[in-house]
Amino acid sequence: MQLSGNQCVGGEWTAAGEKLFTALNPATCESLLPSFHEATDAEVDRALQLADQAVDALQTLPRETMASFLEEIAIGLETAREVLIARAHAETALPVQRLEAECARTVGHCRSFAQMVRASAWSQPRIDHGNPHRQPVAKPELRTLLVGVGPVVVFGASNFPLAISVAGTDTISAFAARCPVVVKAHPAHPGTCELVAQIIAQSAAKWHLPAGVFSLLQGADNSLGTALVVHPQTSAVAFTGSLRGGRALFDLAVSRPRPIPFYGEMGSANPVFVLPGAAKQQAEAIARGYVQSINMGVGQYCTNPGLLFVTSGADGDRFIAATTECVSQVLPATMLHSVIHSSYVTGLNRIAQTPGIKVVAQSPADGIVDSLQAACTLFTASVDVLDEHPELTEEVFGPESIVFCCQSVDQMIGIARKMDCHLTATIHGTEQDLLEHAELVRILQRKVGRLVFNGFPTGLEPCHALHHGGPYPAATHSYFTSVGQQAIYRFTRPICFQGVPDAALPDEIQERNPLGIDRLVDGKLIPGR
Repeated sequence: MQLSGNQCVGGEWTAAGEKLFTALNPATCESLLPSFHEATDAEVDRALQLADQAVDALQTLPRETMASFLEEIAIGLETAREVLIARAHAETALPVQRLEAECARTVGHCRSFAQMVRASAWSQPRIDHGNPHRQPVAKPELRTLLVGVGPVVVFGASNFPLAISVAGTDTISAFAARCPVVVKAHPAHPGTCELVAQIIAQSAAKWHLPAGVFSLLQGADNSLGTALVVHPQTSAVAFTGSLRGGRALFDLAVSRPRPIPFYGEMGSANPVFVLPGAAKQQAEAIARGYVQSINMGVGQYCTNPGLLFVTSGADGDRFIAATTECVSQVLPATMLHSVIHSSYVTGLNRIAQTPGIKVVAQSPADGIVDSLQAACTLFTASVDVLDEHPELTEEVFGPESIVFCCQSVDQMIGIARKMDCHLTATIHGTEQDLLEHAELVRILQRKVGRLVFNGFPTGLEPCHALHHGGPYPAATHSYFTSVGQQAIYRFTRPICFQGVPDAALPDEIQERNPLGIDRLVDGKLIPGR
């Protein structure tokens, strides 16, 4: 596989733009060849016009063809695995073992969505039979199912160059909903993006999909993202990144003449609450898991725990001592790119300069061997500091966390009630702790999308039951997940047919149920074959 540095527009590789940029190896800060062309406005327009032209053909495409297309992508990723991982490692400095797991996850969600396409149950067919004899008004025949919304724009994430990028869950779930996709490649790993785009384009060509089913556009500044969001043919947007960037794009999406849904997953500080019984029984074990979670992916996961609350006293002191010991043994590691590293250093300095905050542990400074390496840092403070500095609960993207000491669980509960919303929250507690402090559980259910007990939030299991999202500002819509099979519902909408002849209806809602799928008929779930 050779890199061209070009755009993929409807299956054709173009290089209309004169502006160029290059990827950098974050471990060496050396440029990586080739240079990549910035997408032009004309290429943006061409990609989205082709996508719009592909919508009708995709909506009527045989489900076996679409499923086979997704499986072909999985095969291509497996075949190119070594090349993909080598380039991703060079562009991100992520460990090879981590990238191997991420590649397997990407292959897995391609295949799981192919299974969903074949089953067709995701379309949620609902039928209410008519009754022309009903008095005083006849009842009409109504049949409803979910269909794809149209062209979807996907923003690749910096921290998952495979699983939340060109062939990530956003793209693959949109394909499963029969939506064409235009991906904005992440400028930190454009080569990895192009390699995956080649696989998708080849898979689409093999299964004779319409040209506009997929495009990849490269760009290193914000103008490309703006152009994609405001383009009149864009029907929905999926974004994973910072709150600042996500909010700017969200505002563009909802201020268009025809507003569109913007599904932003924007990270969080993921608070952890250690209740007294758990601290007494397993302070050291919780400390080890906590530090491991802080440092997973050099702290560059949206689920890393940036805040922890524990009650003061002997058990709380044991926990802090154990955590301090663990942090002091963590070696510095290279971050994804210079912008993330600079932001992390700025965040550390802001926290360290806050009155009442104390640095209690940090990775050994003599372990830093390159300019983009980050030291794991642990702060402590009395929870009272939050009254004057609520900004301490904001995410700092990197391997740091603050342990807040509370006088009582009631004080913890008060903090939980006042804190902003997050992707996750974690409670460590014995059965007795949970019975005595059920109020904390009830409060946190309103604050997060995933509540973890006696574990840690890093590491997601992509499946039907997973919800990776949360109330704003963790995400722009708390109903939807960006990981797992339920992610498909971001890119669907219901269409209701009234009085349509049976033969003219989509297969999913024809009377004879030719697909043999489960359906809701006259309010009752009727199993398929």
